[in-house]
Amino acid sequence: MDYFQRFREIGANPNAYAENWKSKTGAKVVGNLCSYTPIELIAAAGALPYRILSSGAQISRADSYLQSYCCGLARGVLEDALAGRLAFLEGAVFPHTCDTIQRLSDIWRMNVGGFHADIILPVKLDTESAAEYMLAVLRKFKADLEAGLGATISDAALGDAIRVCNRCRRGLERLYALRRRHPEAIAGSDLHAVFRAALVMARGELAEALEQLADRLEAQAPPAAAKTKRLVLSGGLCSMPDIYQVVEASGARVVWDDFCTGGRYFEGLVDESGDPLAAIAQRYRQRVVCPAKHAGIHNRGQYLLDKVKAYQADGVIFLLLKFCDPHGFDYPYMKAMLDAENIPSMLFEIEDQISSEGQLRTRCEAFLEML
Repeated sequence: MDYFQRFREIGANPNAYAENWKSKTGAKVVGNLCSYTPIELIAAAGALPYRILSSGAQISRADSYLQSYCCGLARGVLEDALAGRLAFLEGAVFPHTCDTIQRLSDIWRMNVGGFHADIILPVKLDTESAAEYMLAVLRKFKADLEAGLGATISDAALGDAIRVCNRCRRGLERLYALRRRHPEAIAGSDLHAVFRAALVMARGELAEALEQLADRLEAQAPPAAAKTKRLVLSGGLCSMPDIYQVVEASGARVVWDDFCTGGRYFEGLVDESGDPLAAIAQRYRQRVVCPAKHAGIHNRGQYLLDKVKAYQADGVIFLLLKFCDPHGFDYPYMKAMLDAENIPSMLFEIEDQISSEGQLRTRCEAFLEML
């Protein structure tokens, strides 16, 4: 039995899933472009939080608004919006992370329309003032959602949304834990399919599907361990091709990833006791940071080192989206920290709209031979 088929179907056509969900429920779909979006508030408003990823279509319209040296992700999602492929969205939410997303927010507001919200989160997260500021931003976003969607977000509804979102995070954590213990038990391409679907599915449906999948996989006898190299991947992987399949075809297994649409997405739960809005603010302030946030000079590098050691990885592959300056700025010091611990690493730059699988496979094979 193929336990992953439903996830593959949704991940292959997320727009169709959202449109069907909207038709069946009569509720609204709210797009977002970053893992720093407080999806609990969107879910509590009765809407579907929908992570917008590029369809990979040929870019023509977006070139009139964004320069060619902007990342392919931003150009791709703008192309989809201008072409009408995202017409099912009630609106979109833009956490202020990199410069490109901030400018995309302005372009979207003036040319796409619909409900629009900017979430200007603090950049430095490890101060008392950051905690106060984060909570104030979430209060404003809650008010914006209520006004824009014509909904009322009660503490009870927000508490329910927190619990179901935590269930989703626990489900994804169980799959990652299984991969860490038995890398052969779940193929990277299958986990990739799960994650693409998880970014757009209704949270209640997703929580149940993840729990059922984890139960089934954990009940199976672990496969015989193969003698393969264990790798950790790091970068801002979003709507790129199935990188896991390329890596595994080269003879390695991925035991952890530090991606926006991976480990960083689900690590850290929201406290289910006390004030729900304050708990959400605490989680998004204390979660694993991305290059657009700051929680210490060596925070990201130390996090990566800890994962490599804990998961007994043989090396690290950095997969950076071309023209993604935040990740590019962090790379030199993170590589230096790995070098100091004699941990091999490789950098591969990927263009969102262009398949680089052949080049990546060749580079992976060479890297594994070096290991």
